[in-house]
Amino acid sequence: MRRFHSRSTAIACAVFALTAAHAQQTVVITGNPLGRDAATQPVSVLSGEGLLLRRAGTLGETLDGLPGVSASWFGPNSSRPVIRGLDGDRVRLLDNGGASVDASNLSFDHASATDPLVAERIEVLRGPAALLYGGNATGGVVNSIDNRIPRVPATGLSGRAEVRFGGPADERSGAAVVEGGSSREGGGPAWHADVFGRQGSDLRVPRYTPVTEGAALPSTDRVRNSASRSEGGAVGAGWASEKGFLGAAVETVRNRYGTTAEPDVFIRMQRDRVAVAGERRALQGPITQVSAQASHTRYEHQEINTSGVVGTTFRSQGDDLRLELRHAPLGPLHGVFGVQAETLDFSALGEEAFVPNTRTKSTALFALEEWNAGPLVFSAGLRGEQVRVASAGDAPDAAEPHFGAARTRSFSPRSLSLAARIGGAQGWHGSVSLGRTERAPAYYELFADGLHVATAAFERGDPQLPTESSRHAEIDLGWASGPHSVKASVFDTRFSRFISLDATGKRFAPPDDPERSLPEYAFRAVRAHMSGVEIEGRTRLLEAPFTLDLTGGFDTVRGDNQDRGEPLPRLAPRRVRAGLEAALGTLHAGLNWRNVARQSRVPASDTATAGYSMLDLWASGRVALGDETTWFARLGNATNRLAYNAATIDTIRGLAPLPGRSLTVGLRARF
Repeated sequence: MRRFHSRSTAIACAVFALTAAHAQQTVVITGNPLGRDAATQPVSVLSGEGLLLRRAGTLGETLDGLPGVSASWFGPNSSRPVIRGLDGDRVRLLDNGGASVDASNLSFDHASATDPLVAERIEVLRGPAALLYGGNATGGVVNSIDNRIPRVPATGLSGRAEVRFGGPADERSGAAVVEGGSSREGGGPAWHADVFGRQGSDLRVPRYTPVTEGAALPSTDRVRNSASRSEGGAVGAGWASEKGFLGAAVETVRNRYGTTAEPDVFIRMQRDRVAVAGERRALQGPITQVSAQASHTRYEHQEINTSGVVGTTFRSQGDDLRLELRHAPLGPLHGVFGVQAETLDFSALGEEAFVPNTRTKSTALFALEEWNAGPLVFSAGLRGEQVRVASAGDAPDAAEPHFGAARTRSFSPRSLSLAARIGGAQGWHGSVSLGRTERAPAYYELFADGLHVATAAFERGDPQLPTESSRHAEIDLGWASGPHSVKASVFDTRFSRFISLDATGKRFAPPDDPERSLPEYAFRAVRAHMSGVEIEGRTRLLEAPFTLDLTGGFDTVRGDNQDRGEPLPRLAPRRVRAGLEAALGTLHAGLNWRNVARQSRVPASDTATAGYSMLDLWASGRVALGDETTWFARLGNATNRLAYNAATIDTIRGLAPLPGRSLTVGLRARF
């Protein structure tokens, strides 16, 4: 691994020393089919008050700032998670372990259909268990978990309601969940219903001068065309007992939001999903547990101008099936194996369709095995896939043919991961993992050929692209004792074939605007190298009359396109975080300071992004209302610092700064 900048190393050591000295509650990772403790895995988990205070309008913004996690940030409506510098199809988004179908991987301006408002828990998973969900989990897995299909026995009526107001978009949002059942010995019926909605104005930011395609616009304190409105809900029912469950759920989400790149265009999105899932535990015989789930999703969004004319319509229809079998222990060996099948039909119709209609079909076999040898635990994950990507080409009546004839590509990705974990004395634990991952190119990487308005570039796919291939090594080390803990990870990933969108040096003039000159980009397989460090920790400074904890974190990632001899684009720079958390009874308060360094390691097609520091303040407490009612308040960017996200695509970065100073208040009640 290349040596990191000496200043970064010094800061990392300082944070490590400062925080090494929180009793970590045991958190079981549901995304790992063997249910391992989060403290010994490369994973981050948000739930309870932690999720309540971080919850935002998008998955990317909610998770941004976790170790190794940043956000693509195309304004407040479109922001996907970026894990260790990898985004798009290298980060797998799941809903309760099943495929989340939308068009957010195709373009930065497309919102994810998963709304954090109804999530009970969000896991960010890496390591051997991640490859069980596909080669496109090279960066990791983000699994949003709710209880829409009841999985545990329920008796009587329960639920929660949450409202929040304010924030940089003057948001008004709320969600309500009601659950019930009549469980008795041997199990019983259970049901779930939820509804949510949010509405926001144009994002408020420190005053700045917007820049688009090199031209400066009048200064403003709002991000243009960033208002939004969304709503959705779900109903689910099933049978649950101590030995398993079986159920189904129907859900829908609708979202109407502006696209920052185009001041006169908004997107109207709708996703409908039907899911079934079941699990049977404590079976006798060679198979002790069977888990299965399937879903069917219909997704559509229309890009509409202010006069109401639909410019482009994107549609996706997806089906996924997953079956996991857990076998009885074979001496010290235990594990799971299974099969996963997915189909995705994609179509784009209209003036901005830069990808032809495609059909992607994949079938995979996977296994994860563990061997316990005293304090040592060895694990191995294996996945083999068959992927077929077919392009319909140009329609017979196409006015301007440019996708060519129909064609099909087939791939056979193979992935393997090995790990050794040890739980030592005095609270220490560590692990070493090695992996080789292959990913089939996505449909747009193969067949794109047209003007992509969101990126202000002409993008060309390559139908001859090979599978993306990488080798990965990681060392994780952690320690916990009482209210003190520290966790560190060092990773190194080398791609022999990294599918990169690179500038070709050519220019393109749109037929309807011949005076305009846009750059041409092409998807290519290049050699690449990525490496990084992540550290987080906590220590108790004061025990009485109230507790006071010091928290800290550090992460950095470096990526290089070795074929071109330049950095990879859109990488988050070095980040340092420090915070104080105080608690007195049910009253909690704290502050969080983060410093993000200047990102000057950029390719020739990008520009440097200035560094910044931000301060956030928060507080929460309980009130005597119902079984459990929590109020919360958060003052974000208290100093109103103007800042830009280095992971944002360059053509939109100058239009969409990070949020300015804002106060969010809310109330969550459980009954």
